[in-house]
Amino acid sequence: MRLVNFLRVVSWRDLAATSTPLVLAVVVAVLIGVRFLQPAPPTTLTMVSGPDGSAFRRAADHYQAILARSGITLRIVASEGSQDNLRQLTNPDADVDVGLVQGGLAGTVETDDLVSLGSLFYEPLFIFYRAAAPMQRLSELRGRRIAIGPEGSGTHALALALLKANGIDPHNDPALTDLGGAAVTRALMAGRIDAAFLMSDSSANENVTALLHAPGVRLFSVTQPDAYARRFRYLGKLDIGAGTFDLGVNIPSTPVTLLAPTVELVARAGLHPALSDLLIEAAREVHGHAGLLHTAGEFPAPLEHEYAISDDAARYYKSGKSFSYRHLPFWLATIVDRIVVVLIPALILLIPALRLIPFLYSWRVRRRIHRRYAELMALEREALAATSEEQRKPLRRRLEEIDTAVINLKIPSSFADQLYVLREHMKFVRERLAAGSASPAGRAGSA
Repeated sequence: MRLVNFLRVVSWRDLAATSTPLVLAVVVAVLIGVRFLQPAPPTTLTMVSGPDGSAFRRAADHYQAILARSGITLRIVASEGSQDNLRQLTNPDADVDVGLVQGGLAGTVETDDLVSLGSLFYEPLFIFYRAAAPMQRLSELRGRRIAIGPEGSGTHALALALLKANGIDPHNDPALTDLGGAAVTRALMAGRIDAAFLMSDSSANENVTALLHAPGVRLFSVTQPDAYARRFRYLGKLDIGAGTFDLGVNIPSTPVTLLAPTVELVARAGLHPALSDLLIEAAREVHGHAGLLHTAGEFPAPLEHEYAISDDAARYYKSGKSFSYRHLPFWLATIVDRIVVVLIPALILLIPALRLIPFLYSWRVRRRIHRRYAELMALEREALAATSEEQRKPLRRRLEEIDTAVINLKIPSSFADQLYVLREHMKFVRERLAAGSASPAGRAGSA
């Protein structure tokens, strides 16, 4: 009812003149919000994984199933391993968005446009060898036939770095071979090679398991883990207890220390924030449980090694998903978040504007009445000095002009009482002019 009454008495011209600047300010705020509005997340994402059968590929398959629940299609691209993944991520012509990358490879390419969504799991380096007695240092492999993994894999890159650090020149050693996977297992068990570097990004777990059980094949235990960790900051130390891999056969038979970089979920810097959250959620589901080499909840983790943790990932690890993504379906949450981005700057201006408009509207209407009051007060001051009839005639004409202007004022009916008060005051001045009152002193004398 109040609204109906307001619409009846409001001066639309005054209301429009009052509210137009504020409306324009709100429109500008909305346009600014739209300018910085994130586009809707794409429904297809491409991940570069690893060779078929590798741990990387199995993880990517899990990600694919989890993202499908939110309507996101994950396209998986096979690769030769971590180094190949990193190469594709840094290649602007490669159609990939995210990939699994083993630590220790960032120095091989330009990675300024890549960010990390977190470390996912340890990638232990298994060094198997044939020898009558346990080997103490990697330098003892000099001159032996060594499989260092396929070119393009993280195994290959790490093996070259470690051999070089132990005085073995990988470029001038003809005994090095790029064998990997099942071929390494067969070659080492048959005695065609003397040692092999294996990691799960370039070899299926069954190959490692077969070598752990193979007679005459030993697993190298690192005797200088702290020195390696200091020299290669992306490497961690893993202490493996006796029987960890096989309790029944007690493999290993004694505690073993392995070197292990972490595998990171690396993305291009332009990854949509909503997809970043989804990927970290998937990583928690896939890698968050306890395993032989890590505790429950240890991964994923924002461990910054070679790639900067993205701002979206840092926000997620600190506070989790936003309210809308926690309580709404993914597709609806993306719409709500984008609407909020536009509405917030508008509401910041709109709420005070709604409180200000009635005040400005009232001030604008009263100002027209107050202008006539100013004219009337000036006329009355002149009337005090007017002593003759000739002096008062032009004042009467001016008073009539003011009266005519007041009558023609377009004032909302809600302000009519102020208009009629003004006319009463005009009547008072008219009577003084008619009576010929010239000054307060004259009035006092007559009294």
